[in-house]
Amino acid sequence: QVQLVESGGGLVQPGGSLRLSCAASGSIFRINAMGWYRQAPGKQREVVATITSGESTNYADSVKGRFTISRDNAKNTVYLQMNSLKPEDTAVYYCNANLRAIAIIGPLPPSDYWGQGTQVTVSS
Repeated sequence: QVQLVESGGGLVQPGGSLRLSCAASGSIFRINAMGWYRQAPGKQREVVATITSGESTNYADSVKGRFTISRDNAKNTVYLQMNSLKPEDTAVYYCNANLRAIAIIGPLPPSDYWGQGTQVTVSS
C-alpha cells in the first residue's frame, strides 16, 4: 500500500509565502516524476510544477519565478515553495507521484498516486 501525505497549506495574505510538503510512504520500489497540481472552485485541475527523478523541473507559466519545486529522494518527499502568493493561487493543492510499488510478485509497472489535497487560501 502506498500513501502520499501532504502538509503545509493554510491561509496567507497576498504577497506571502507557504511551503507545501508531500511524503510518499509504503511499499515503494522507485519514484519517477513527482509534481503538484491544483484545483480552484469551478475549475479543472491543472498542473503547477513537476520534477523528474533527475530533478529536471517544469512550471506553469502562471507560477514561474514565484514557485519552486524540489525533492528529497532519501525521504521520498517533494516540496513546493510558494512566494509572492496571489489571490488567484487559491485552490486545493494535490501532490502526485509516478512510482513503481512493490507487490509479492515483485515491482509493479509505474502508476500515478495522489495525495488527499491541502487547501491554500490567499486573502487579506
